[in-house]
Amino acid sequence: MAKSDPAGTTRGRRAGTRSARPGGKTPVTGDLVQLLTPDGDRIDQVTWHDGTEYRVDFTDEEYRSLYRDLVLVRKLDAEATALQRQGELGIWASLLGQEAAQVGSGRALRTQDMAFPTYREHGVLYCRGIDPIMPLGLFRGVDLGGWDPNEFKFNMYTIVIGAQTLHATGYAMGVNMDGKTGTDDGEAVIAYFGDGASAQGDVNEAFIWASVFNAPMVFFCQNNQYAISEPLERQTRIPLYQRAAGFGFPGVRVDGNDVLATYAVTRAALDNARHGQGPTLIEAYTYRMGAHTTTDDPTRYRIASEVEAWQAKDPIARVRTFLTKQGIADDAFLAEVDEQAKQEALRLRERVLEMPDPEPLTLFDNVFPNGSPEIDAQRELTARYMDSFEGSAL
Repeated sequence: MAKSDPAGTTRGRRAGTRSARPGGKTPVTGDLVQLLTPDGDRIDQVTWHDGTEYRVDFTDEEYRSLYRDLVLVRKLDAEATALQRQGELGIWASLLGQEAAQVGSGRALRTQDMAFPTYREHGVLYCRGIDPIMPLGLFRGVDLGGWDPNEFKFNMYTIVIGAQTLHATGYAMGVNMDGKTGTDDGEAVIAYFGDGASAQGDVNEAFIWASVFNAPMVFFCQNNQYAISEPLERQTRIPLYQRAAGFGFPGVRVDGNDVLATYAVTRAALDNARHGQGPTLIEAYTYRMGAHTTTDDPTRYRIASEVEAWQAKDPIARVRTFLTKQGIADDAFLAEVDEQAKQEALRLRERVLEMPDPEPLTLFDNVFPNGSPEIDAQRELTARYMDSFEGSAL
């Protein structure tokens, strides 16, 4: 599991540390920041409309490490989907197609930064060094996730749409109150959500609070084009990133299928936040190649040609093409990564199948620190009910 922090370099306009490409100005990008085209060609540096310049400067090993994470994350996700189809998980929310948005932004986090996910950020979780078995315990119904948010600086999955943006903003306001911003070692906070959540009241309230209190926040919206079955054109009349202007902070759109650009944009926004420059909204323009969850059938609301068009922009294929074109990776390396992914997926499956079922009455444990008469009564009632079944072993 590669968890190194690649030494990518970005420069934020508000941080006052612009970079300059030898030979003069770089062209202003179009409607999104892109550093790696779908054909696997590198773009040295781009300038966003507000003058911010973005670039990365990875070593060959760091490029290979990024590719490895992308492949592993996709393979583990596919294994989880298969487990659900075979009845081993209650439900699964696949990240298929959104690997670059998650690995790029996850890798951009520094150790001290705090992340607040939804329920789909398996790639970010992986980049934070959390055992990938953890979310499967949640979706199998044997625990509530199991990782320590304080240890990994990665909060628990949040199912309620958009609620985590308020949690993150409150946390970020606390970071300010604790005086943990204003230096290179400052702490920044990132909140993940989707295009559908951007219409939620919680998200808009979080924008307001983060803006007026200059919270060290990065709002990371993965625009995967659908709020379950609702297409983007039914959700907004303007690009989502432009909404930030109405709340008084910058917004930027990045090619969410480009892991390099996602890394550069996220790192710049986080660094601005940690230096006391306030929030940024990032719209990672991507596509959910699979279903919303395993309870969804996307063939009922989108056409095959649309999916095929986005498959041509596959986030992993373009990195693979780039590595091959540049001679950074050979067939032996690519085969080794595929084999590692296969073996890790196999171990994941075995561990899921070995998970013990929890004792039903543990449902009532840890509700309150010192217990409660009401919870005790519910526990006793449930125990009597379960004892009423013939052959009960409770």
